[in-house]
Amino acid sequence: MVAEMPLAKGPATTGLLNGFSVDVEDWFQVGAFEKVIGPADWDSLACRVDVNTNRLLDMCADLGVKATFFTLGWVAVRHPALMRRIVEQGHELASHGWAHARVFTMDAAGFARDIGDARKALEDAGGARVIGYRAPSFSIDTRTPWAHEILGEQGYLYSSSVAPIAHDHYGWREAPRFAFRPVAGADLIEIPVTTVEAMGRRMAAGGGGFFRVLPYAFSQWAMRRVNRQDERPIIFYFHPWEVDTQQPRVANAPLKSRLRHYTNIDGMEIKLRRMLKEFAWGRMDNVAATEALRLVEFKR
Repeated sequence: MVAEMPLAKGPATTGLLNGFSVDVEDWFQVGAFEKVIGPADWDSLACRVDVNTNRLLDMCADLGVKATFFTLGWVAVRHPALMRRIVEQGHELASHGWAHARVFTMDAAGFARDIGDARKALEDAGGARVIGYRAPSFSIDTRTPWAHEILGEQGYLYSSSVAPIAHDHYGWREAPRFAFRPVAGADLIEIPVTTVEAMGRRMAAGGGGFFRVLPYAFSQWAMRRVNRQDERPIIFYFHPWEVDTQQPRVANAPLKSRLRHYTNIDGMEIKLRRMLKEFAWGRMDNVAATEALRLVEFKR
């Protein structure tokens, strides 16, 4: 049940700061390939996350945009210089868990270890406090009633781990579309990835494969609608491998997975640059600070 509390007057539509975020994982760590590539294989494969994330850092510097980099602990221990560059350039370093295990594949104790280990690796490598978390594949849902409580216990101030849609890989359709407090009395807020509602339908509009595959005009319309009609910030995400046309091809992956992973990679950076110029973007912790003033109480 969702109980809408009185909302503080938000910033003017033209002043909305949207959350620009990168889920820092390599091409072989994605959910689409998990049935054909396992963690035991990772160290033997060509690692491209460093060069691709540095490319994105250059793009952000070129356009004057600050972002949040939700990074795997596995990546942090192997690329500490990259973690330091993220922090030194004024971006936020946040957690994406240790090795991209979906939350609903762990029990509560395993999840606590996973996020604790990842946070330590990130803070050791980047030298900055980590207060944000995003679950791999937006995998906090009705199967993980303990997840938000554990995040709060470990001192995280915000999570962006819920996709309030129905999807074959993830989704919590009944969750609120916008920021809510998932644990009574805790500081933690959950900021779902962006969706848009129109003509009685709720559609994904927060980046990733949807942004890459669909025409830019759809994303532009959806984002404007969220900013102007809902008067709420966009929460946008994508991955470093989505701009990498030189990554290895996984020929033995299912056709559906290959189509999802490789379609329109060659045009992704052009679309990103256009989007970054047309909307106002910033770090997720800054968005979280503003959204924390809009109280939405959610009970499962």
